[in-house]
Amino acid sequence: MHHLRLLAEQALAGARAEAETTRATVRAAESENIRRLTEFRGGFDLATEQLRTMLSREQGELRLALAENRRLAATATSEQFETTRTMLEIKLANIQKSVNEQLHEAVEKQMRTSFERVIDQFAAVQKAMGDVQAVTAQIGDIKRLFGNVKTRGGWGEAQVRAMLDDVLPPGTYRANWKIRPDTDDMVEFAVIMPMRGDKEHRPLLPIDAKFPVEDYERLLAASDAGDTEGERAASRSLDRRIRDEAKKIHTKYIYPPVTVEFAILYLPTDSLYAEVARIPGLIDDIGRDFKVLAMGPSLFPALLKTVHLGFVTLALEQNVDLIRGLLGATRTEMQRMDTVLDRLSKNAGTMSKTIDDARRRTRTVSRKLRDMEVLDADAADKLLELNGAEDGEDET
Repeated sequence: MHHLRLLAEQALAGARAEAETTRATVRAAESENIRRLTEFRGGFDLATEQLRTMLSREQGELRLALAENRRLAATATSEQFETTRTMLEIKLANIQKSVNEQLHEAVEKQMRTSFERVIDQFAAVQKAMGDVQAVTAQIGDIKRLFGNVKTRGGWGEAQVRAMLDDVLPPGTYRANWKIRPDTDDMVEFAVIMPMRGDKEHRPLLPIDAKFPVEDYERLLAASDAGDTEGERAASRSLDRRIRDEAKKIHTKYIYPPVTVEFAILYLPTDSLYAEVARIPGLIDDIGRDFKVLAMGPSLFPALLKTVHLGFVTLALEQNVDLIRGLLGATRTEMQRMDTVLDRLSKNAGTMSKTIDDARRRTRTVSRKLRDMEVLDADAADKLLELNGAEDGEDET
């Protein structure tokens, strides 16, 4: 036990001695570190001061260099600007000189062209004035021409005749034709209507041309002058004139069954027809009250083409009747031929085969024509221009 205590005390003494040694070593190391740190701080401060001094010196030198560069750049820029301005002034002067020359040349050319154009236009105006004078003289001639009532009527009548000749077949109208037996009034034109029956007894379509120039000119003059009241008065006058003419046509020329139940009032110009059509109710009233149709140069040919189509349809119907009659007569004759051939087959044994073939062919034709009407023998002979003598010879 005592021995263990001694060992422990020895160990503790050794540990204390070792700890003291370690403490002394650490203190020595700290002292050395402090010394070194102090030396390092002194060196660092010296280096920092040297660096600061060097940076200050270099900054001063850099400022001087930048200032010198700015001065040199400003001097170079000023010199370049002066050079550029001088070059621009020279180029602008050259451009202005070229533009002035071209502008002067263009102005002279334009002035020459304009002057020549003015001269041409002046010549054209003089020519147009001459043409206007000639047209004015022609208009005066036309006015004098239309100032004559008979001449105006003749002009409208000539238009109607030309359209009738152009559209309708020859011989399908009458000119200056007396309609009623109790008067000597003659309508300018009467178109034969395309209906079945004898041509001489077919109903007629009366056509009369009217050209109320005075009323029409007063209406145009008032319209051009902007005279509303004058235009109304002229329109009323034209209305009365057209109604009076429609009444005369109804009284003189509509005479069923010699004529159809209506007639045509022809107006020679489309502008006149347009003014008549503008009057409210006028076209309908004369059509309803007097059975008169007002037409201009644009509408009248359409009516004539309709009439012409009627003639074409009538001709086709007549041809169909003729063909139907011929086929019926042919069937009748074929039946008679079959009878004759039957008698021949009985009397001519050597010809039986040939006759049988002929009969077979005639029966085939007869079957094809079985829907046709069978005519009596006399009518068939007359239509086919056969006579009884020839038939008798064939039958023997």
